[in-house]
Amino acid sequence: MALIVQKYGGSSVADPESIKRVARRIIETKNAGNDVAVVVSAMGDTTDDLIDQALSIDSNPPAREMDMLMTAGERISMSLLAMAIHAAGSHAYSFTGSQAGFMTDAQFGTAHIKAVKPDRVRRALDLGSVAIVAGFQGVNEGGDATTLGRGGSDTSAVALAVALDADVCEIYTDVDGVFTADPRIVPAARRIPVIDYESMLEMSSCGSKVLALRCVEYAQRFNMPLHVRSSFSHRRGTLIVPEGVDPRNLPNI
Repeated sequence: MALIVQKYGGSSVADPESIKRVARRIIETKNAGNDVAVVVSAMGDTTDDLIDQALSIDSNPPAREMDMLMTAGERISMSLLAMAIHAAGSHAYSFTGSQAGFMTDAQFGTAHIKAVKPDRVRRALDLGSVAIVAGFQGVNEGGDATTLGRGGSDTSAVALAVALDADVCEIYTDVDGVFTADPRIVPAARRIPVIDYESMLEMSSCGSKVLALRCVEYAQRFNMPLHVRSSFSHRRGTLIVPEGVDPRNLPNI
């Protein structure tokens, strides 16, 4: 039995039907004999909408209050996903970043993860449930909510996978992996089946938007294998692994 952390981005949980589809995929992974922890982003354009609302009220809002507001988006998607899993006949617990043990520094808006203490997540997994964690957020030493900046949910997922000693961290998006160019712009772009961390870091630093740079750096530091794939298909995506790791030994591949 493997422990798999799955991360679903905003486009994957953009509306109720998408959330139901994601719930079915999570249950399929669970029914295949795996323990599953999930990290979710806010639904669709929720984060941008919240920012617009804040700026319509205060053109220079306090950073602390912005982070309090920003964490609301992921709370909505995590609880709705837990409900969708329940409605499909399985069980899940949802947790905010602070409940899941994400401890950060005090830099509002661009906080860095200092430690992850996922005790409640482990207990949920031990009960045979799916654990769903709100990405992009944590709590500082003063007890205030913090956010990790753009791409923070990817980093949350890798950090959770490392803390749980997961076998693989799957990053679900709206494309079938990492391509030689953006397939939505360049139809002839080719999917890269396997890539090492250094090459992925170079692509991320040169503007590739599939994975946040911090996420890849975190995965490299702890040798956490990543599998970037589409939540809209069951095709294999792109494996990002340490040199010398045989991808065939990874679960769910």
